[in-house]
Parts: sequence; structure tokens; C-alpha cells
Amino acid sequence: MKNHQLNPDELCKKGEALAGKILKRNGYKILKRNYVSKYGEIDIIAYDRGTISFVEVKTRQSENYGPPELAVTKEKRKRIVRTALNYLAINHIEDTDCRFDVVSTLYKEGDSKPDIELLEGAFTADGIVN
Repeated sequence: MKNHQLNPDELCKKGEALAGKILKRNGYKILKRNYVSKYGEIDIIAYDRGTISFVEVKTRQSENYGPPELAVTKEKRKRIVRTALNYLAINHIEDTDCRFDVVSTLYKEGDSKPDIELLEGAFTADGIVN
């Protein structure tokens, strides 16, 4: 696969599909994909060994601006946390551990397979929501 053939939407969809496979391979049960609220979107919500995981997927074709996971900025984390709280409230989920994971996918020039990394507990809600 040639990297230049992927437009941003295709790259995003491909990254999220790969992330879903990696999560399943690691024992996660996918609960919801592309959950949207008035606060933002969460790419994947999954269940992992008694914990609800809110997963942000970042896919890049180069490291010109650093590794993909660096694109999960403070503002992006804030939107994810608020969206996660919305998901928990709407679904009446209480007394369940939660965490925020990131799946980082990088397609390097000339490589046929991307580098994929699952970062469990990549960030916390501490200090984000008052």
C-alpha cells in the first residue's frame, strides 16, 4: 500500500479499523464505535477486564509533527473526558473503573505494515473537569 494514496478520511477509517483489531486481539470487547455527544467524539469505547476503556485513535503517515499520540492535546483530552462522562451518565454506569487509552498508528514511507502501539492509561481525567 502506498501512503500517498490515503486521504485523511481513508487514513482515519483504516486506523480505527486496525485499532479495533488490536483491541480485540488484546481481549477488549468493543462496546461502541464513534460515540458522539455535544461535547465531542470518542473513537472506540471498550470493556477490558472490568474496566471501561475510552480509546482515542491517532493515525499518521509521517512523524513530521512527532508521533501520532502527541496529537492528543490537552484540549482533545478535555473533550474526550467530557464525552466519556456523558456516555457514563446516559448509560447509567456507576461504580465501574474507567481509563483513557490511545492507539497510535504510524504508516512509514515504504513499509507495508504500520507501527501500532496501544497505550493503556495514556492520560487521566485529573485536573481536566471541575
